Amino acid sequence: MSDWLRNVFAGRPAWMNALMVFCAYMAFVYVPWDFFVKPMAGDEEVWLGILFRGFWAKATEPLHFAIYLAGAYGFYRMRGWMWPWASFYAASVALGMLIWSVFYGLGGFAGLALGLVAFAPFAYLTHALWRAESLFGAPPPPLRERYGEWALVTGASAGIGAEFARAFAREGLSVVLCARRADRLAALAEELEKTWKVGTRVVAEDLSRPGAAERVAEAVADLPLGVLVNNAGAGYAGRFDGQELARLRAMVELHCAAVVELTHRLLPGMRERGRGAVIVTGSIAGRQPLPLHAVYAATKAFDLLFGEALWVELRHTGIDVLVVEPGPTETEFQQVAGELTHPGESPARVVEVALEALGRQPSVVSRWIDWLRTNAGMRLLPRPLVAYVARDVVAGYTPAEKR
Repeated sequence: MSDWLRNVFAGRPAWMNALMVFCAYMAFVYVPWDFFVKPMAGDEEVWLGILFRGFWAKATEPLHFAIYLAGAYGFYRMRGWMWPWASFYAASVALGMLIWSVFYGLGGFAGLALGLVAFAPFAYLTHALWRAESLFGAPPPPLRERYGEWALVTGASAGIGAEFARAFAREGLSVVLCARRADRLAALAEELEKTWKVGTRVVAEDLSRPGAAERVAEAVADLPLGVLVNNAGAGYAGRFDGQELARLRAMVELHCAAVVELTHRLLPGMRERGRGAVIVTGSIAGRQPLPLHAVYAATKAFDLLFGEALWVELRHTGIDVLVVEPGPTETEFQQVAGELTHPGESPARVVEVALEALGRQPSVVSRWIDWLRTNAGMRLLPRPLVAYVARDVVAGYTPAEKR
């Protein structure tokens, strides 16, 4: 518990932590009580010093909730949009204190004096938030400075893996490209070398095959590998009893065994150098039972729990761990999995979200709407109902003969 609290409150000054706790209290305790429990007749709310009562007071409370919820989240993640809006809101409260004291409080000179006393701390807070611009959304050091010269990306021949490789090359990292299709890897290596003048190495391996992870680790043993992206993966849509056992076994090997073995073989070098990063490409499928993708979802649940556990184990070692969880993505996945074509987000966006979250949190869902769907469903609905709803969604892009 104490380690978790230290992690929650790390990275911001004490007064800002106090504001974060206050915003969380207001969003999750006081405002819900005020809205749902307090009688309307006795409700009062003040905005910019103007007093609202009864119905109109109740009508303003959802906005209060939204503001405090945004504040709790913004302080927790130190989002760039908090500046200057947090300062503006504090200024509005300071002004409101002064106006309320004069017009609704004691009035006259006594009201003005009391208003100035109440105004002063919020004015100071406004000033402090204004001066804190550099703390909000401050860009982390470049990836090469944080983790080293080389990155290894599995599943690099297309989709998310190829975009990870391009993102690292843009940051000046040399990249080891690993996948089954050597011709595609060679073409991508040429692109990276010509465009960003970085080094590359091609390792053509099928990580679902016995001994492949060991061979990949041996192929990069001479490199100071700073980043490992366990991205290789494949889907397989359809009713479980109608699927090929060999292909299901290969999926488990690829998503689970290869991830564990490759990470285990490459972590010691990172520990020795005192820095590094491990990224695992999971899926929102891993947050719920997923009929017609049963084994795929189960392997991605494994990846999520494995990565989040490593995140805790490796805190304070200089090694960051992240599980990125995309939803439907515009890659070859749908075709290879045997799904019907359906829209998704771009691989570049998935990578952008992942690299922004790296070093800040243990896992990230790449689209907020997917985060909302999966978290709301798993927390609010009975698990059997979640499974049935998921089945109906997946059935919509699974060919009839595979259902």
